[in-house]
Amino acid sequence: MLAGLAEIGGGYLIWLWLREGKPLYWGLLGGVALALYGVVATFQSFPSFGRVYAAYGGVFIVMAVLWGWLVDKKTPDMYDWIGAAICLIGVSVILWAPRH
Repeated sequence: MLAGLAEIGGGYLIWLWLREGKPLYWGLLGGVALALYGVVATFQSFPSFGRVYAAYGGVFIVMAVLWGWLVDKKTPDMYDWIGAAICLIGVSVILWAPRH
């Protein structure tokens, strides 16, 4: 969750700086948050980099929908929620599929 917040928050700060005319330090703070995301994501206990990041991608999508709703005030529609649910199903397959 912390990795997702760092990535989404960092990207959002850079978005606000470049697209909404916020001060440069907003963009710099966004860059720091994105670097923090790169570090935090390595703390996962799964041994496979690819699977951790693939699974994180699905969680990131759900968090991005929630961020848009709660922070950016863009109410998700039914298709946003269906897409997010599909992503979580994909995460479940990636992480917990029986492998031999």
